[in-house]
Amino acid sequence: MTTDNLGRTSSYLQKEQGYREKALKMYPWICGRCAREFNSKNIRELTVHHRDHNHDNNPADGSNWELLCLYCHDHEHTKFHEHVLYGSTTEKKIAPATHNPFASLKDMLEKK
Repeated sequence: MTTDNLGRTSSYLQKEQGYREKALKMYPWICGRCAREFNSKNIRELTVHHRDHNHDNNPADGSNWELLCLYCHDHEHTKFHEHVLYGSTTEKKIAPATHNPFASLKDMLEKK
């Protein structure tokens, strides 16, 4: 089995080329995160991201794909990696403060 310098096999590259071509025909050449526009000169910088991170899930309607620039694609995978390592990446809700440090200020000022 031959692999390229990134460890991708020839069968993987063929499969990737297939869904990449379909995605580029289905969607406008715009990054789904930063809205950077692409043309035929820089289209190689636009990648197909699998929303569920499963590269074998390639429905014909493209519902698991989104086009992202290299930078946004890398950021998405970093977020996923951090989620796997550390748990949820969503912001935790913090209950509002109930203590009011100025509640008795008026009484203190009247005593002076």
